[in-house]
Order: sequence, then C-alpha cells, then structure tokens
Amino acid sequence: MKVTPKKNEQVANMIFGSIYPHYLNRIKKNGRTKEELDQVIQWFTGFDQNTLQTLIDEKVSFETFFKKAKIHVNAHLIKGVVCGYRIEEIEDEFEVYKQSRQMEKLIDELAKGRKMERILREEKN
Repeated sequence: MKVTPKKNEQVANMIFGSIYPHYLNRIKKNGRTKEELDQVIQWFTGFDQNTLQTLIDEKVSFETFFKKAKIHVNAHLIKGVVCGYRIEEIEDEFEVYKQSRQMEKLIDELAKGRKMERILREEKN
C-alpha cells in the first residue's frame, strides 16, 4: 500500500499518550512488561524514562514526539510489514508515518515474544 499525505497527517496529529496504553495492553496480554515496552521505545527514540513519561503526560502528537526524538542509527534495520505497509517502501517524505510504523514493528516483535537482543537491532559485522 502507498502512504498518502492525508494518512501521514492523521498519524502525525494522533496523541502519543492516547496510543501508549494500547501498546501496553497488547504486550501485557503476551506476557511482556511495561519496562520492556519502555526499553524498546527508548532504544528507538533516545528518550530516557522521565522524558518519555513527560511526553505522555503532555499529550504530545506523534509529530512532536518524533521531532523531539533522536531516532536510533540502526532504525534502518527495521524492516517488514505493519498494517499492510512495507516499512522499507514508505517514502521519506512521510517520515512521521514511517517512524510510527517502525516503532510499531518493534512493539509487534516484543508482543510476539522475540528476544530483546533481536528487537534492539545491531549492525552485523
């Protein structure tokens, strides 16, 4: 599927703190913890626990959330399909949408029981 400017804008305007509980419920149903979820989000965004909680409390949009983030240098290693979109085929102009799908892919992997070492990607030498 192709991302449209409208779809990118819809995601950009969503409130991160309103979606976070859905991420949490999903991973808890599969025996994972809030700490593991936060570790994955922090790896991807570069936020510490206090900053992450502040952004949730401030009800920032995904656009603001990702603008403040320092996306991990290995984020390009996050590949695959999420919600019908192949991450590596999402155009760079839809950066917020791509980043939200990359983060969602990591959360999917966490929920599916993948080992943390595999989720937090490292370049292979």
